[in-house]
Amino acid sequence: MFANFIYFIVVLLIYATYQPSMETNFALVESLLLFVGFILLFAAYTWNQFQSLLKNASTVDIHRLDYRFQSLITRHSILAVALFAIDIYGLSMPSFLLDISVFEKIPTLEALLFLALFVFYMTVVWFCAYEVNQQLFSLGIDRKTYIWSQVTFSIPVLLPYLILSGIEDLVNALPASAAKDFLASPAGQAVYFMLFLAIVVVVAPSMLRVIWGCKPLEHGEMRDRIERLCERAGIAYADILDWPIFGGRMITAGVMGFVKQFRYLLVTRTLLSALDPKEIEAVVAHEIGHVRKKHLLFYLMFFAGFMLISYAIVDLVIYLVIFVEPVFRFFTNLGFNQLTLSSAFLTTLWGIAFLIYFRFVFGYYMRNFERQADGFVFTLFDSAQPLISTLEKIAVSSGQPADRPNWHHFSISERIRFLARCEIDRSHIHRHDRKIRRSITAYLAVILAIGFVGYNLNFGETGQRLNNHFFEKIVLREIDRDPENPQLYRALGDLYYSTKDYEGVRQAYEQSLLLKNDDPHVLNNLAWLYATCEDMQLRDPPRALELALQAAALAEESHILDTLAEAYYVNKFYDLAVETELRALKIARDNRGYYRQQLERFKAAAGMRL
Repeated sequence: MFANFIYFIVVLLIYATYQPSMETNFALVESLLLFVGFILLFAAYTWNQFQSLLKNASTVDIHRLDYRFQSLITRHSILAVALFAIDIYGLSMPSFLLDISVFEKIPTLEALLFLALFVFYMTVVWFCAYEVNQQLFSLGIDRKTYIWSQVTFSIPVLLPYLILSGIEDLVNALPASAAKDFLASPAGQAVYFMLFLAIVVVVAPSMLRVIWGCKPLEHGEMRDRIERLCERAGIAYADILDWPIFGGRMITAGVMGFVKQFRYLLVTRTLLSALDPKEIEAVVAHEIGHVRKKHLLFYLMFFAGFMLISYAIVDLVIYLVIFVEPVFRFFTNLGFNQLTLSSAFLTTLWGIAFLIYFRFVFGYYMRNFERQADGFVFTLFDSAQPLISTLEKIAVSSGQPADRPNWHHFSISERIRFLARCEIDRSHIHRHDRKIRRSITAYLAVILAIGFVGYNLNFGETGQRLNNHFFEKIVLREIDRDPENPQLYRALGDLYYSTKDYEGVRQAYEQSLLLKNDDPHVLNNLAWLYATCEDMQLRDPPRALELALQAAALAEESHILDTLAEAYYVNKFYDLAVETELRALKIARDNRGYYRQQLERFKAAAGMRL
């Protein structure tokens, strides 16, 4: 079931990174016909595959059947993700909603609509898989309960995004204010997100309690035993809940919540009926181990780590997009939208990064945290035999091979062997604790290194040089495609000015003026270059004055008048420089201190006194 979290997060990534465009790959009618056709094909193919497996179930070994069933679930879940991506990027479905006012005013409704579409695709998979699942696991629940349990277990992954987006919609609907402007800024967005994340982390367990339909475990012998065990372990909690996941037919337990006022212990009915009291206590001790070892806090750290990695490599991803632009051009010539292609490429890269990170990095720590929680049982009991017998019962009741690997747990056989070794020699527990401490230290070191690289790429000189280099490549490539475009030479001149390539500035701006001689920005910047350039060989005061006069005639703005005043100054027309700078100061709305300094300099040259 934890794999569903990954599917839902990838789908959220697909939707959130898509950039709608008025230019779509297909007309509305064509997209709708393809949309419905793909759904029908997906449903028919999925039904056929699971029915075929069901027909052959009696002739297949139970372990082989389980393997084929899990493979089908994985394959068709991935197919559902692919179908959703086709809807978004291939059929451009969100783009057709751009003109619908309700979605424009409340974007969260659109997000809810498309995420519900993916839930529908997964519901098709679960609907078709139900009969094989029942034959394998004999849970004794109806199809509706099976599907609803899958949905409610997975949906919470999407809730933070939907709530965050919904609150942002409400803020944007408010009249203009300083608070609204702050929230629209990068700093405001960061503060808002961190505050929201902190609140969600605290109160999310209470929300999940309602979504999953959990009820307080009634008072009795088992609740009393669990309460005494928690008291002995020094663990505070809000409540012990009856967890009705899959009708409560699974032998499982859980814990959720960072803060004791919102922390809950979860147990299923089948766990309480299938295990004896000592086994139940061993399972609860395992869950207590997660709390005592701060595993939930570390999971939050790993999530933040992925965000840091994403931030650090964003420029590198953009550079990669630049290099593969000729590939985009090929597909654009076939009729695909350039913006959609770029967005799809970025989403694919983020999706791959996410899968690698959570499957291998996050998965590594999850497996070892589970083993550490197993070992914690020895902190509360002299023996782990009750936990071992529980694992054996789970293996028998699930029908799955005990040595079946799992990306977020060690196999049941591996867990049992570890506990058996600890029964003989407790030093295995301490060695595993040391392994985790070293692993976390290594993780933090890598994350800090990535953060350092990311900071330099985004704010340091190295990043600025890379940005300039790649921007230059883009502009030069576009000039090759469209050599008569003055705006491209203007952009190239601006870039060269920032890198102090003054000869490059002169050539780029002069070429821009040859193509369009009335651009005040280019006229002004080139005039400033000829008037003030650090390279004295490039200074040309008469040409500076000529260009500055043309710029001022086209746009009488404070910075343009300042350039004209500077041109008068270097041509020794000091009185005109003072007069022009006074005009610049009069209309300036900001940076007035600079203009006053300029005026003082020109007056001094003219022999005046303030």
